[in-house]
Amino acid sequence: MEVVPAEQSQVDRAYEQLSEEIIRGELVGGVHLSEVALAERLGVSRTPLRQAIQRLTLEGLVKTTPGRGAFVSELTLSEIANLFQMREALETYIARLHARAGDRSEFEGLRADFEAQQTILRTARRIEDHIDDCYALVARMDAALYDGIVNPYLDEAARAMRRNLRRIRQIARRTPVRMAATIEEHLAICQAIHAGDEDQAAKATAAHINNSFHNILGVIAADAGIPGTPR
Repeated sequence: MEVVPAEQSQVDRAYEQLSEEIIRGELVGGVHLSEVALAERLGVSRTPLRQAIQRLTLEGLVKTTPGRGAFVSELTLSEIANLFQMREALETYIARLHARAGDRSEFEGLRADFEAQQTILRTARRIEDHIDDCYALVARMDAALYDGIVNPYLDEAARAMRRNLRRIRQIARRTPVRMAATIEEHLAICQAIHAGDEDQAAKATAAHINNSFHNILGVIAADAGIPGTPR
């Protein structure tokens, strides 16, 4: 049994706690991360806390400024656009890899589950009542796409991106009406992968990412009170 050094354990604990608080929006963009206050609240010493903050900085969740300290990074339109560009590049390639794989049975099961969820949403009186189930199914799809990555460089890039995507999905949750389209788009991806159609898998993935991006922009525009956007 591998023994984890106490300091490394503190680093991991501080990293996981802070990343979850940032992703869930409990630590909002622009908030100063005081080492003294955080070390006391998290029950860790300041050295492992600094290491945890360094990891969060590398992932883009935190920004550090010399002489001022560390702050939770803000989700600007430019950063969101950059993230979605990276997402499209990664996920279309990953979809192609799965479409050419020998065993695609997992996506057959997911296809059936997305079809069932699609039927539920079509007859639902309130889509909001099924949001958690939909996101759980989407999370299973994400796991199927990413957990099989064997390229360590691709895996490292994907992990950092997915943490930031979880943060952005908190914005997407404000538009439950979009969920029916999201389920339909994931179903199209599953169908293409299961059929072994690389081009269609990449095309369906790109379409979903583009639609998600424009939905996020619509929510942000509505929050800013830009005319012509629904509130």
